[in-house]
Amino acid sequence: MAVTALVVPLAVVTSAAAEEDGTSGGDTGGLRIVTVSSRPDAVSGTETLARVTVPAGVEPVEVTVTRDGVDVTESFRADGNGLLGLVDGLDPGRHRLVARAAGTAASAERIDVHPATGPVFSGPQQEPFFCETAEYRSPAGTPGGAPVDEDCSLTTRVEYLYRTTGGKFAALPDPARHPADLATTTTLDGAEVPYIVRVEIGTANRGIYEIASLHDPAGEAEPTAHQRSAGWNGRLVYTLGGGCRGGWYQQGSVTGGVLVDPMLSRGFAVASNTLNAFGNNCSDLLTTESLALTKEVFVEAYGEPDHTMGWGCSGGAYQAHQAADSYPGLLDGIIVGCGFPDVGFGTSQKLADARLLHTWFTGDEPGADTFTPQQQLAVSGFGVHQSIAAQSDGAKRLDPDAEFDGSVPLELRYDAETNPTGARATVWDHTRNAYGIDRGTGFALRPLDNGGVQYGLDALRDGAISVDQFLDLNEGIGGFDIDAEPTAERIRADPAARRAAYRTGRMLDGGGGLARTPIIDFRAYTDDLAGGDIHMRYHSFSTRDRLIEANGDADNQVMLVQDNTYGGFDPANPVLVQALEQMDRWLRAVRADESGRDPHDVVVDSKPADLVDACWTPGAIGSPEELESKKVVEDIRPDAGRCDDLYPTFTSPRIVAGGPLASDVITCRRTAPDQADYPATSTRQWHRLRQVFRDGVCDYGRPGVDEVPMGGTWAFFSAPGRWDFAGE
Repeated sequence: MAVTALVVPLAVVTSAAAEEDGTSGGDTGGLRIVTVSSRPDAVSGTETLARVTVPAGVEPVEVTVTRDGVDVTESFRADGNGLLGLVDGLDPGRHRLVARAAGTAASAERIDVHPATGPVFSGPQQEPFFCETAEYRSPAGTPGGAPVDEDCSLTTRVEYLYRTTGGKFAALPDPARHPADLATTTTLDGAEVPYIVRVEIGTANRGIYEIASLHDPAGEAEPTAHQRSAGWNGRLVYTLGGGCRGGWYQQGSVTGGVLVDPMLSRGFAVASNTLNAFGNNCSDLLTTESLALTKEVFVEAYGEPDHTMGWGCSGGAYQAHQAADSYPGLLDGIIVGCGFPDVGFGTSQKLADARLLHTWFTGDEPGADTFTPQQQLAVSGFGVHQSIAAQSDGAKRLDPDAEFDGSVPLELRYDAETNPTGARATVWDHTRNAYGIDRGTGFALRPLDNGGVQYGLDALRDGAISVDQFLDLNEGIGGFDIDAEPTAERIRADPAARRAAYRTGRMLDGGGGLARTPIIDFRAYTDDLAGGDIHMRYHSFSTRDRLIEANGDADNQVMLVQDNTYGGFDPANPVLVQALEQMDRWLRAVRADESGRDPHDVVVDSKPADLVDACWTPGAIGSPEELESKKVVEDIRPDAGRCDDLYPTFTSPRIVAGGPLASDVITCRRTAPDQADYPATSTRQWHRLRQVFRDGVCDYGRPGVDEVPMGGTWAFFSAPGRWDFAGE
């Protein structure tokens, strides 16, 4: 659905550009200028970091650089065999950077500049939007204070903390002096440095960013893109916070967290943004854009990292998967925990089905009272009965007036009767730029469907429920409308939203950037928690199946499974500490491979030998030796092996209904029911079944309606439901 023409980066001057710049086109003879802090069509703010590659025989001092015809050569300094410079004086719109050297054809980079407050590619900004700078507290505990403008901006500031010999972080009293209890640390590169952390705080894309790195203000000049701090190992970890419920219309007051000892002590820089905590902002489009703009700030201030890891659990896993797949280049590798493939489908479909089942089981529909708790559990596919109610409650993210953060005033919230034009609190409305809107109501179109779904089909085949119970359930389950109110009719996906979901990658595809992204999928097992937990193990297999479908294998994904001793995704967990170092080695090996082979093959072949699918027997790990002794190495599969014995895989209502483990079908294709598939059905029951499914039953042997691979990467959204792919 291409509707706009986007700026395409130019490596050399085209004939049109040559005429404009007064230069010759064609081969530049090796002279090349490129932006390195962002893509050329996704520059934000007033600056961009650019690199000039200088060919053999040309001295860097012979090169001149212009911005829109203005000489900016003084902004550049020698960097290796080329030049690196921060070009300023940019305002929103198109600009041209040109590098010239005598006897060599000029090289130009055409750039598209956007406001530092956004948007860049996520489309029209969400309104209303509420600042939370006053609620924000920095890592040192400093209040954020009032915003300086209507875009929730803070004045950029720097603060210092240090690690005490007692193992705590504390505010550094005097940057010019080392405290008596200052610890030292040795980075992965072997540098022993004072454990002092520089934290930069500012705003990007209307979110508050934090950037932390080792830096000694008493002995080093401020870091720049030309001069790294002694303690920075040259790599970046970007933390992505969890949540979703209530995550709309707000800036947020917490990031994914940057004061992370296992990362900082090893020399990694750590960055995040309040809009990268899904509990503040449950839109993968906006989180990815916030990642892009924050990383741009980082590169301009500190230099280009050797690689960037994404790190996040739950809502952080959504972000990592979809940023890496749909917007390749932002994250080079990802470590995800308690994960799901995506928020709009892998999770929301399960929650919607749980809401329908819970409503029916607890209602007064005919036959509902015949289901025992064990039979209800068999229909749900979950591990514990309480999960049905818990996942039903989780469906509040599909309900437009169910959950808001306190920052959103009551009078601005949607109410079907008193405020029908108010802000709607759903994952669909929060991603309206992708799904499109109903022109009559202004509501986001909804890619949700349960037509033809045979709830409890596997439970029927296993003899857990009777034919009459199966028919009662499917006759009465119905659906819910756009306001999450129960309906007798089943839910029908809007065709435009469904197409957009597949085409733009809101339904995680796995064949975009993820095809060549190293992935460590960590799972702290919670399927058996008594209260019912949303982070079910089968979601990891959903992601794996999508990778296999898109790429032929999932050899770039490693699964690690452990009990919940460390509470989900604790970076101090020895398994995750090891994973951090393994991912770093993996990415360094990928970077070192200059063979030019298929990127997926390079990633797979670069994987460290000691990084394999594994689980750990229950209990805390006290030493490296115990880490190895508790490790069970095997190919991790559902319903097979010792790891599955230790941590059984349960499923979902849609999978019990015959749906794929990949959970990637929005609207199933239907077929007439075949009596041979229901061998214990009487004539009366068969007649009733055909009436219940008069429009057919799901045929999961065929792709879903409109199910196609993602249409491209780097989608730029110009209006709700309108986009164009810029590609890589």
